[in-house]
Amino acid sequence: MNKLTIALPKGRLADKAMDLIKKCGIDIPDVQDERKLIVNDITGEYRFLFVKPVDVPTYVERGTADIGFSGKDTIMEEGKDIYELLDLKIGKCKLCIAGKSSKELKKGHSIRVATKYPNIAKKYFESKLITADIIELNGSVELAPITDLSDVILDIVESGATLKSNGLKVLEDIADVSVRLIANKVSFKTKYDIINPIIKSLEVLAG
Repeated sequence: MNKLTIALPKGRLADKAMDLIKKCGIDIPDVQDERKLIVNDITGEYRFLFVKPVDVPTYVERGTADIGFSGKDTIMEEGKDIYELLDLKIGKCKLCIAGKSSKELKKGHSIRVATKYPNIAKKYFESKLITADIIELNGSVELAPITDLSDVILDIVESGATLKSNGLKVLEDIADVSVRLIANKVSFKTKYDIINPIIKSLEVLAG
């Protein structure tokens, strides 16, 4: 029986997450078939679930996974009842407001905001006392202000090259984003002896 189940994000962060796991001394096999969703380590003590990044907090909150690797942006958006244990300092970027001009970002104004983070956007603009019409999109968010679908966007920004290529710029930074180690609250208590050595190893690796 597996002692610990770990949820890892599929996609661009999967290789970095697996590299960290290996450096913790856990012998996770290389996954050649991207369609394979469950992998066990050689000892059978650890099970790995490969899930969409946005779903990692759900698997952890529900206890299907004991711990997981999740982006700070996803943690903020999902608002799940989990423990955020450690900043792993990989996948670094920023959560920003971007657009053509900052003139719309004034207290008391209304604004149209395109984003794939509707919950974060709602909280952010409420805190700024700005009425926001939030338009949920799932991709190519930068297209929204160019086509006048929105006034601004709320999205993650890495280099800013995509914004610049489309005549947009960062107007406000909201939060630093990176991958975090998260845990199910019950598992953290009942499996602390297994989870804690992993935390200690990752703390050293994260620096």
